[in-house]
Amino acid sequence: MWWLYLYVGLSTAGLLVLGVLAIRVFAAVRELARQVAASTAALAAAGDRMQRAARPLAERAGQISRG
Repeated sequence: MWWLYLYVGLSTAGLLVLGVLAIRVFAAVRELARQVAASTAALAAAGDRMQRAARPLAERAGQISRG
């Protein structure tokens, strides 16, 4: 009969370990999602700044090719 208690205890401990690991993975995924969102916003802002900086150069290049 004590084998039954041992098996139930070990399976419960295993489930608790899996639960703790699942919570840690969930927290890591949330942090990764935050970092990806911040990186996406930073890249979008950099792309907008690059477009604004390149616009005068593109206009001059157009004038050179026409002239």
